[in-house]
Amino acid sequence: MDQQPQDRAKTLRNRALLAKNRNLLFWYRELYHDQFKDLPVPSNLSILEVGSGASPLKQLYPSIVTSDVLDLAYLDLVFDCHEIDRLSAIEDKSLDVITLTNVLHHLQSPVAFLNRAAAKLKPGGKVIATEPFFSVLSTPIYKYLHHEAVRFDPREPELEEVRGPLASANQALPWLIFFGQRDWLQRLNEKYDIANLAVRPFSALSYMVTGGISHRLPVPHFLYRTFFRLDLALSRRFPRLCASFFTITLTRR
Repeated sequence: MDQQPQDRAKTLRNRALLAKNRNLLFWYRELYHDQFKDLPVPSNLSILEVGSGASPLKQLYPSIVTSDVLDLAYLDLVFDCHEIDRLSAIEDKSLDVITLTNVLHHLQSPVAFLNRAAAKLKPGGKVIATEPFFSVLSTPIYKYLHHEAVRFDPREPELEEVRGPLASANQALPWLIFFGQRDWLQRLNEKYDIANLAVRPFSALSYMVTGGISHRLPVPHFLYRTFFRLDLALSRRFPRLCASFFTITLTRR
């Protein structure tokens, strides 16, 4: 069964719901500012976003090239990111940044994707990705209160079942790649400077307090902004205790 029409409809619905959730939009804007804070002015860079379906990133940075595997009218490019190295629309060694937010854990082969994506990056170019972090606080939330699968036992850094762009997921997969005891991170070492991998925790409960995409909790915006600052500080001071997301920055050799 072709899952794409259902996934397109869900993506459009999520995009509309996100646009109405002021606190969630604030969370995303703060995340994007944090992702790019160590870079020059983003509008002067060549940036590709992978997995742009419901993302509000282009609202902040209009020059960014958006993309997704789903055919959505507002995107700049539609392609399967697992074949990014063969994408003729983007020249090899032309991008300063490839960015992804909550996308790697949906990919069938995230390590293979990252290695293929290196072909499009300039030397010194960056992959910036934000994914779920598994702390004492966040682990039961992701395992029992979120609809996407969590599996800590895959034999390879791949999804064992692929059902569609949105339905297929293992939230733990990126965390296992970058923090696990396997050799998976070393598989990126030929293309990226793994020794200088940058990792930053991002937020504890502030995403959940927005209600996420599915709900909108009645938290006044001025209170939410104050809570967010405290929440971010706690996630960085005590990541293993309470962080819920992390951002990694890989640098192309």
